[in-house]
Amino acid sequence: MNVSIVVPIYKGETFIEPLIVQLRKTLPTFANKYEVILVNDGSPDNSWQLIQGLARKYKWVKGICLMRNYGQHNATLCGVRAACYEVVVTMDQDLQHPPEEIPLLLEKLDEGYDVVYGAPKKLPQGFIRNLLTASIKRVLAITMDVPSVKNISAFRAFRTELREAFASFQGPTLILDVLLSWGTVRFISISVDIAQAQRSNYNFASLVKMALLILTGYSTKPLRLASWIGFAMTIFGLGIFAYVLFTYFAAGSLPGFPFLASIIVLFSGAQLFALGIFGEYLARMFDRSMDRPTYVVYEMANK
Repeated sequence: MNVSIVVPIYKGETFIEPLIVQLRKTLPTFANKYEVILVNDGSPDNSWQLIQGLARKYKWVKGICLMRNYGQHNATLCGVRAACYEVVVTMDQDLQHPPEEIPLLLEKLDEGYDVVYGAPKKLPQGFIRNLLTASIKRVLAITMDVPSVKNISAFRAFRTELREAFASFQGPTLILDVLLSWGTVRFISISVDIAQAQRSNYNFASLVKMALLILTGYSTKPLRLASWIGFAMTIFGLGIFAYVLFTYFAAGSLPGFPFLASIIVLFSGAQLFALGIFGEYLARMFDRSMDRPTYVVYEMANK
């Protein structure tokens, strides 16, 4: 196959050259033609200078420098749109995704799949972190309407033609996996060996933010949840009203303040929860209405 490797770079000056050395050894073993696109996502270190040097040294290394830090998915999308060959492989900069495992992804593409994920056989983080990450991946798979995919990762191979499904996409926030699902449902994940697992740049707050983006940016399920909560609270309220009437006619008065305070807190919490969901959707609409770019290219090397 002819393969384009896309790697988003942020604070990656210690990883870039070793990664290219590994790719230089591995790519000729399974690809007729190949290129490596290194997208500098506004990195504050010397990553861009290293990318420029590697682009001068190797014809198959290309560099794209973005104006500022836009995020991993934005930088990856930039590289995907610049890819020249029929298959794109995306991977992390930190040597966590071994180039030797890429042929396994390509074999699955040969079987007729359009997107293949390489998932680690053993998760590198702690139990709580792994549980949260797995939960977010399940939410993402359901949002993509491909619940059969249990392991979504940044180590993926897909057919370049899928980018036509989101060629007109424009917006500051995105999840590349959701965009890929706009063009196909033929997804699969396979287990691969993770050689050197590094500490993730995503903390707990980042994971929660991503989960909210997935739910409110690409799905209407939270709005339906708010509707069902409102319906449930209505039924519960009718039940409470019936209980109050029954108690009034059977036993006279009903002790009021604790009961009334509990009901007010319950219904107020449900209302604020629903308003919070509406607020998240309004925030997404506000972001889109500002027409902010997905990314802006500052400079290119060996284009």
